[in-house]
This record gives sequence, structure tokens and C-alpha cells, in this order.
Amino acid sequence: MLRITTASLALVAAAFAVPQLAQAQSEPAQIAAMPMPDVTIYHLEGRRSERVVWLMEELGLPYELEYVRGNLAASMAKVHALGHEMPMVPTVVIGDQILVESGAIIETILNRYAPGKLGPARDSEYYPEYLMWMHYAEGSLSARLFSDYRAWRTNPPTVRSRLVDSEAVVQFSENYLAKNPYFGGAEFSAADIMMLFPLNVATGLNLVETKKFPNIAAWKEKMQSRPAYQRMLAAARPDGMIGNLPPISQRPPSERK
Repeated sequence: MLRITTASLALVAAAFAVPQLAQAQSEPAQIAAMPMPDVTIYHLEGRRSERVVWLMEELGLPYELEYVRGNLAASMAKVHALGHEMPMVPTVVIGDQILVESGAIIETILNRYAPGKLGPARDSEYYPEYLMWMHYAEGSLSARLFSDYRAWRTNPPTVRSRLVDSEAVVQFSENYLAKNPYFGGAEFSAADIMMLFPLNVATGLNLVETKKFPNIAAWKEKMQSRPAYQRMLAAARPDGMIGNLPPISQRPPSERK
């Protein structure tokens, strides 16, 4: 005769409950969006602040845009008037907080107010690459491009660096797009928003030659045809580029064949 006690029932229940608990713990919880406070973007035409405007247009979230059309100095005066110790663009006021650094601003908006949007899931194979490009845009790509630009404007080079220079950091981007339609994987994401500005700088300032990077060229066309990007241009760059930096007249010869 089988005798079932309260203790044995508890053991059986525990045996079934543990796998279920482990499964529940392995599944990421759906994070609810926080209520959206007022957002004001302080902007200079044709500069990094366009990223935040583009993001808000992609998400369909409300924002106020502060700049003086066609007057970079007057637009910058609005930033200084905030009294923040680091007057730069983008400067974004979210609720009662003043934030700088476009990457940090974008991640704050996505993580708090639009979780699960414009980025792969954390358990996706693309998530590490997405984060890499989010940070590469400023950490390696922009840093090297503007470093070379300043140096090459002062003293035009005759050879490329044996370490890393503008062509190398752009080539890394080109190679990724040869295998993936977007930065960070199979779908458009905030990493694409971050990467467009420095890749436009690379060709716009004559640091690299456009025809040598066909994957980037095709990707740029895809980005600039997005309806949200076009809405950003209408709001944030209605008269085209203002106060363009002069391109370099001479860059070192390419080592690519």
C-alpha cells in the first residue's frame, strides 16, 4: 500500500516547481515605460543634436526644439543661458534634468520611455554588436575622424598611420555592413542613428573617398530616405547645413587596392 504523507507531497510539488521557477527567472520581464516628462532639445543645425530629434521622430514622442534658425551663435547662446557647466550640443532637458552626450541621452530615452524599441532584445545575438556600435560612433569613429581632421588641416600628411587612422575606422564599419543590413543587426536601431553623423563627417570633410565604401553609401541612402529622418530635416535643418567646416585639401594616399 502506497502511503502519501504531507512531506512527500511537498517534495513532489518542489520537484515540479523548481524547473518552472528557473524558466520564469530566465525569461526577461517586460519593462513598463515610465511616464514621459517634457523634453526640450537644444540644437545646432547639422550637428550631433540631430540624432536626438531623429530619435524622437522615429518614436513618435513629443519634444520642444530650441534653436535660432540660421544663426549658430544665437543658438549656442540659448545653451549657455541654461547655466549648465558643460555648454554643448546636444543639451537636452528631460523633466528637471539637464543632460549632455547624445549616446547617453538616447539610451536614457529608450530605456526609460520606450523600452523594447529601436534596439535588439538583450538575449539577441545582435545585442552586443548593437551596443558596440552605439559606443563606437563617438568612442573610436568620431574621435579618430576629428583628430585626423585637425592634424591634417594643420600639416597635410603624405602617408597614413601604421596604427589606426580615418580610413581604418571607416573600413571597420564598411566590413560590418557587408554582412548586415544595419548597425547592430537585422533591423534598424538607435545604433544607426548614432553612426550616421560620423560617417557623413568622414566623406563630407574629405577624410575618406566615398566610392571606396559602397556598403556605407547604400546604407546612407537607406537612412536618409526614412520618413522620420525627413521629418527631422524639416524641423532641425530646414535651410541645409549651416556653418560647414572646410574639407581637407589633401589626405594621405590609400593603402587599399
